[in-house]
Amino acid sequence: MRVRTVLYLCGYVLLYLSFAMAVPLLVAMWDHDGLRVPFSFTLVMTMLVAWLLLSAGRPPGQVSIRESYAVVTLSWFLAAFFSALPFYLSGAVPVYADAFFEATSGLTTTGATVFTDVESLSRALLLWRALLHWLGGMGIVVLFVAVFPRLGASAGYLLAAEAPGPLTAALTPRIAQTAKVLWLLYIALTAALIVLLNYLGMPYFEAVAHAFATVATGGFSTRNAGIAAFASPEIEWVLIVFMFLAGGNFLIYYHLLCGNLCRVIDDREARFYLLFVLTAAALVFLGLLAARFPVANTLRHAFFQVTSIVTTTGFYSTDYTQWPFFTQAVLLLLMFSGGCGGSTGGGVKQIRLLVTGKFLMREVKKSSRPREIIPLILGEELFSSAVVNRIVAFVCLYFLLVAATVLYLTACGSDMVTALSVAASAQGNIGPSLAAVGPAESYSFLPQGAKTWLACIMIAGRLELYTVFSLLLPGKGTRRSYRRHSG
Repeated sequence: MRVRTVLYLCGYVLLYLSFAMAVPLLVAMWDHDGLRVPFSFTLVMTMLVAWLLLSAGRPPGQVSIRESYAVVTLSWFLAAFFSALPFYLSGAVPVYADAFFEATSGLTTTGATVFTDVESLSRALLLWRALLHWLGGMGIVVLFVAVFPRLGASAGYLLAAEAPGPLTAALTPRIAQTAKVLWLLYIALTAALIVLLNYLGMPYFEAVAHAFATVATGGFSTRNAGIAAFASPEIEWVLIVFMFLAGGNFLIYYHLLCGNLCRVIDDREARFYLLFVLTAAALVFLGLLAARFPVANTLRHAFFQVTSIVTTTGFYSTDYTQWPFFTQAVLLLLMFSGGCGGSTGGGVKQIRLLVTGKFLMREVKKSSRPREIIPLILGEELFSSAVVNRIVAFVCLYFLLVAATVLYLTACGSDMVTALSVAASAQGNIGPSLAAVGPAESYSFLPQGAKTWLACIMIAGRLELYTVFSLLLPGKGTRRSYRRHSG
């Protein structure tokens, strides 16, 4: 691995992050609050470190897959480190570990917070939280690929290393152009939602903050009560639609804009995604009706919470910890699902659930017909054994990491439900959990070590596990001979 090449590319990512810091700095200057100094210092420090990395590094030629993984992973940790400084230097978060947790939660679009009273924060900090969501939603490295012209074929490795989900198809023949198309679609959805929220009565600043969080499938709000504070069914239905869109594959929207409706209709993942959300919402709705909840708002709350959890947005329209245990169990299971591949959502992803389900059905069939070759086909797409193995291995690794986090949190004193829901929420980039960390609670009570671990888990989950964990293994293996196992 060429370390200087990795440092050079990370330097450019930090440079773009420093440009983003100018936005909350301007708001702080406009409001004449005390955040001007923290944001100014952070901006200068980030630009200085970016310059040092660019000076010490070497411009890339062809970047290898392992180097692209290193660039993406290191870029995210560096971005989280510097993004935490405004929270810490402003005094809003007195402990840096908490500030790092907050910044990481923002960048990874998790939406878990250590703040117990977000309404006491300045507009500059509220905007910074929302902007972190928005930058992390489509990906700071995807933005880098879109605007950096000299990457060539290496851009594909960087895009694949950060793109959420198994996004294998490009929108255009050129990777940099694909990244630009993704960001243009992302900006268009954001702008449309800002206009709609403001039209429905949400103040302009809050419309911007919530649009950033929604399209990024984040979850940070400007209100302590979340979306429920606006007491507007219209706003909630609009957010349901846009959360669902943000959890969909952006490739679908590109084909839709190009008039390729047949390809959209034939997409198996999109159809499964729609059916999955409708089925889960129906289960929650029926569970609430059985518990004699009022019918008037039950359908809306059921759709809102299911869409929020499945897409890993993490908004809440009501305190669902007061719901029956059955509906809470459904929401907990939904935390392991996620949006579509190629969306801004986290989690396992719908396409992986679909392929894993097909794989299990195939293995059951093969148990009674061992000599028969049964291909794994979705629609007209044939999945090779290598792709299926990678997907199934990802699912296994995903649940192993959740189990490790549960063990760690219970060792720190958390109860089982809290530990399981927090592990699923952090790794799936959802935010609110159940039990002690419900939608109305914060993560501030957790030990510092637990919050630091969860921050790392958020990044690993956002980068699809393989990107991070492959760096922990030796770069080159040794050749050995093995006996073939027939089982």
